[in-house]
Amino acid sequence: MGEEFNLDIINPDKSFLNKKDVTEVVVPALEGEMGILKDHISIISFLKPGIIKVYSNSGEDQYYIEDGILEFKNNNLSVLTSSIINVKDLEKSKIQELMKLAEEEVGKPDLNDQSRYLVDQKIEVLKSIN
Repeated sequence: MGEEFNLDIINPDKSFLNKKDVTEVVVPALEGEMGILKDHISIISFLKPGIIKVYSNSGEDQYYIEDGILEFKNNNLSVLTSSIINVKDLEKSKIQELMKLAEEEVGKPDLNDQSRYLVDQKIEVLKSIN
């Protein structure tokens, strides 16, 4: 099988993506950007707003997520997220809408530091896509 492993991305609506020929996945973990290759140690991590980069034998795909959790075990990577959009499908109007919502959120006076950090991350990622 070479250097490939399995990837499942699941959101509340459905199984979003299932690939068996993945060679690397780069995720926006809370601790920082993390690359996962075949035979990576078992890990569970929380995700922050950012881009998941999926490299496979069929090319590279990028997906915008707002949150999530991942588990890598026995060369199977599972990502659970409440919101995921293929970057290719992200239209300028949708990016503007997401940024407006995030900017409204960051302006709330009762926002705690952790929430403010995550909203700031979301705004930075959306600016970089835009």
